Amino acid sequence: MSFPMPDFAPAAPEIFVLAAACVILVADLFIEDPRRDVTYWLTQISLAGALLVTWAVYDPRAQPTFGGSYIADHLAMVLKSFVYLVTAATFVYSRDYLKERDLFKGEYCVLGLFGMLGTMVMISAYSFITVYLGLELLSLSLYAMVALDRDSGQASEAAMKYFVLGAIASGMLLYGMSILYGLTGSLVIPEVARELVVDDANVALLFGLSFVIVGLAFKLGAAPFHMWLPDVYHGAPTSVTLYIGTISKIGAFAMFMRLLADGLGGLQSDWQGMLALLAALSIGLGNVVAIAQPNIKRMLAYSAISHVGFVLLGILAGTPEGYAAAMFYMLVYSLMALGAFGMILWLSQRGFEAENLDDFKGLSTRSPWFAFMMLLLMFAMTGVPLTVGFYAKLSVLQAVIQIDMVWLAVYAVVFSIVGAFYYLRVVWFMYFTDPETDRPLASNTAMDIVLSINGLSMLGLFLFPGGLMSLCAMAVGGR
Repeated sequence: MSFPMPDFAPAAPEIFVLAAACVILVADLFIEDPRRDVTYWLTQISLAGALLVTWAVYDPRAQPTFGGSYIADHLAMVLKSFVYLVTAATFVYSRDYLKERDLFKGEYCVLGLFGMLGTMVMISAYSFITVYLGLELLSLSLYAMVALDRDSGQASEAAMKYFVLGAIASGMLLYGMSILYGLTGSLVIPEVARELVVDDANVALLFGLSFVIVGLAFKLGAAPFHMWLPDVYHGAPTSVTLYIGTISKIGAFAMFMRLLADGLGGLQSDWQGMLALLAALSIGLGNVVAIAQPNIKRMLAYSAISHVGFVLLGILAGTPEGYAAAMFYMLVYSLMALGAFGMILWLSQRGFEAENLDDFKGLSTRSPWFAFMMLLLMFAMTGVPLTVGFYAKLSVLQAVIQIDMVWLAVYAVVFSIVGAFYYLRVVWFMYFTDPETDRPLASNTAMDIVLSINGLSMLGLFLFPGGLMSLCAMAVGGR
């Protein structure tokens, strides 16, 4: 019995990242702490190499490989390229923070690469098994990263909560997949979709779908399956919180697209209602509870829940325009979260931990430029016109209105106005209160440049959104 040799070219980026992570892991054994920057630069070079490999092997006529379980299509190319850039910026922002806390170890870089590899596998997954393998690789990396500071009881507690609840969610997702496999006879996503065209009225299918939705909602952090998010954001080192709030969200979005849009499109009328409920709960709960948070990491955790609700609005539309709007929103939100947590890391200097809103008081007098960057980021998260956040929210609301869910669009707008309070409160503290400390702010040229580009992109993408939106439309084309 002979098996056809798979085409390894579509998986070249994953093979490259895996090899790079293993090389860095071994090389780090021979690198002493004072020279740990070597590991950092090897990691950044690996990310640049992965980007070049992804572009080099990209084929617009891509076909599934590895028995139909893997594909490097438009969606994969765009999301992977974005993941590399966000991961590189994450390492830039985290470098000094980790050094000052004696956490600048090779393990952080290696786990970051393995977590990114899991995200890449999820992005290109075309079967239930591949989705699950990518998810577990990402999840296990994140559990270890959250517990990176072994001397912190708070971090250990957050890691334990994340692990236990994550295991339950993975079990639910796997159970739902097993039901769908039993009913359709296939693990390959397109084949599952074809079977659903023939039989989409089976009650057991809805049962399996429900478990899949619950598992996906947990991984994305949608209410009411968000219970892990605030504690993990708060307890983890801020550099790890930044990673969770960006890279893992992109991977979870890719899972939604592969499983719902590609695989379970035949059940759209069923999962549309489920997502509408999740979106409404996420937008409402996230914006209301965030108001009461004095800790900015917890505030951004509940903010993330509300933004996830907006992403779900685009997905539940079930149209190419809706999928493109959801993808655009997810990429823009990743940039906003990257910048917001980058600002927290920028303030957390010389052993100081900038976790409370009070730490931003008077920032406009201490550093006018970076206060302005934070202002742009908060305005973008609010959805203020002249920032890309406004365009992102408008896009998903238009997609929802097109399917006659006007009530949901109105609901989202109302709670966006409510949520504006806690974003603008940060701006108030920066510009209209006196600083509580005269502690000097150190400067890191690389971080300053990347953070400035990150903040200014909130304006640039509003003025010129066409390029990114066209990429998103191309990536989801045909769904």
